Amino acid sequence: MAYTTIDDPSAYFQATTYSGTGSTASVTNGGNSDLQPDWVWIKARNATRDHRLMDSTRGVQKELVSNGTAAEYTEATGFTAFQSDGFQHGGANGYGASGENYVAWQWKANGGTTTAGGGDDTIATSTHQANTTAGFSIVTYTGEEANKTVKHGLSTALDMLLVKNRDTAKDWRMWFKGFSGTERLQLNDTSAKATTNTSWNGTVPSSSVFSLGDDTNTNTDGDKFVAYCFHSVQGYSKFGSYTGNGNTDGPFVYTGFKPAWVMVKETSGTGQWRMRDNKRSTVNPVGVVLYANGTNAEATEDNVDFLSNGFKVRTSGGENNGNGDTYVYMAFAEHPFVSSQGVPVTAK
Repeated sequence: MAYTTIDDPSAYFQATTYSGTGSTASVTNGGNSDLQPDWVWIKARNATRDHRLMDSTRGVQKELVSNGTAAEYTEATGFTAFQSDGFQHGGANGYGASGENYVAWQWKANGGTTTAGGGDDTIATSTHQANTTAGFSIVTYTGEEANKTVKHGLSTALDMLLVKNRDTAKDWRMWFKGFSGTERLQLNDTSAKATTNTSWNGTVPSSSVFSLGDDTNTNTDGDKFVAYCFHSVQGYSKFGSYTGNGNTDGPFVYTGFKPAWVMVKETSGTGQWRMRDNKRSTVNPVGVVLYANGTNAEATEDNVDFLSNGFKVRTSGGENNGNGDTYVYMAFAEHPFVSSQGVPVTAK
């Protein structure tokens, strides 16, 4: 039996909560390992604010929002530095305003070091910053509005692909494991899974590249884009789907680890992108929720448990468990169910 290769997931992903003061401050992570993040996603918990997304390839002060179509913008007093065990912000609204509480979700790629595309990459200009251990890469490229492939820097076929036009107000396009090459979701709204032949050129991602057609949301000629690419890693991350049963004894979703963070979205109908983590909810049920597609302050929905080897839905409601409805999820670990030595980590 193959066990995890990542005994300490906090070396690659952490959720961190903090309070703003209105002034420049450093936010330090609290995991077992120091984590210098390369992708940081910040949301005010008790205020109506945009989600802020930054990465070390695009650089500090370069912000995107998940809850809208806005192009990349510069916020001088927003996100100001990637640090050896966290990050620094300048105290701006949405990052560290006085009286506001925040959560920051952070992923490690390759320390900001990028590699130019090549090989079977057919688009003229691209870079990737890849962490093959954690199955995560940050890709930037310039669109050509023609059928092209883009090298993602990983060695396994992708399970999730998220693309945003940085120069023009466009939707976030998202592809999940199990989708065809013509299917996609949009992170910035509640819409169901839809079909378009042009976003991915009718082709699912391979172990080396993802494909683009002439959709201006993913490949406008001359515009700059960023793509966040993931594949599942045993004991650390999982991307998949489940079908609801409409019962308070809802589905159990096996991940192979105790989750630290889970995001769920219905694909067969409209619904919020619901985000839960182990720092805002420290005991079951994991009820404190933010919506990736909304500016809302966090809400309470006591209907999901984080267990030692997955998560359990405990509602008959359509938000997570409509009868016969299909949902996609992405999850990252607090700790694996079984260590690299084959030892169970917890009893529950």
